[in-house]
Amino acid sequence: MSKLSRNSALEESPRFQEPASRRDFLGLAAIWSAVAAFGAALIGSLRLPMPSVFPESNSRVKIGHPERYPKGSVTHLPELRLWVFHDAKGLYSISSICTHLGCIAGRSADGIFRCPCHGSIFAPDGKVLQGPAPTPLHWIAMGLSPDGQLLVDTAINVPLGTRLPV
Repeated sequence: MSKLSRNSALEESPRFQEPASRRDFLGLAAIWSAVAAFGAALIGSLRLPMPSVFPESNSRVKIGHPERYPKGSVTHLPELRLWVFHDAKGLYSISSICTHLGCIAGRSADGIFRCPCHGSIFAPDGKVLQGPAPTPLHWIAMGLSPDGQLLVDTAINVPLGTRLPV
């Protein structure tokens, strides 16, 4: 091997190549950042036609005619998480959703509501007897629909003691 070919071989060796400059690195970083931003925008635009919030079901629900709830009755509607009461003053409904963290409170034979998750205890009218629940159980709005059926709106809370006279 001649001396000339040896020098050219050494010059081609990575050891003697000029290292990548900072400008080259920053140029490549800018290109890859632009590609990543474009990819993220493309993914976002593909999700655009899909709804991110789905409409909830109607909070107004018919629960039957008032005759279904005779005076003195207590009816549990588990699908609505609701108790319907009929006393001498009228009909009212109390939510069984605990106001602490949303667990479902059960009702014992003595009328006391008890939350199985964290131990809150509520009086028969929903007032807090023992925490950690910060507020009473919600009383739910009731009304009559045009066809004469009882209508509860689970999204509307009314003051304690509000009754629907029937």
